[in-house]
Amino acid sequence: NMLTLSEEVIPVPREEFARTVAVGRSPAEAWATLTDVERVASWVTVVESVDELARLEQYTAVLATQLGPFRLRADLEVKVTELDDGTSIRFFAEGEDRQVASRITVEAGLRLVERDEGTEVVTDGVYEVTGRVATIGASAIRNKADKILNEFFDAASRELA
Repeated sequence: NMLTLSEEVIPVPREEFARTVAVGRSPAEAWATLTDVERVASWVTVVESVDELARLEQYTAVLATQLGPFRLRADLEVKVTELDDGTSIRFFAEGEDRQVASRITVEAGLRLVERDEGTEVVTDGVYEVTGRVATIGASAIRNKADKILNEFFDAASRELA
């Protein structure tokens, strides 16, 4: 993936991710917690706010963080693209920060797998960052994304123990 700005070619940071965590709660308990969007948003420091437009269908969110020399503040539109209530959900989020001319897209999913002693929370997805923020490099963006994923999984492990 490449983005051309005038004559300058900037690689587009695009990264796939997949993580699984085993928790002690039942799938129903895990689902209730993981679909409480305000609660989950509070687990991740970059989420400044989230608004539910239609439960398990459509949301808006504001991400705010420092990324290298940039103060990023992006308004995201989030749409659920697949839903098997109680078991799995996939969503697509996209938005931009006009001040730093950057765009973020995330396509991700979460599914619950019942185990003898609890539930496995399985996530996967891909994110992409384009525009001026991309100039700081894929490794800095990947480090920030890993921090966000770690915050989510650490909190999920604590809350669903």
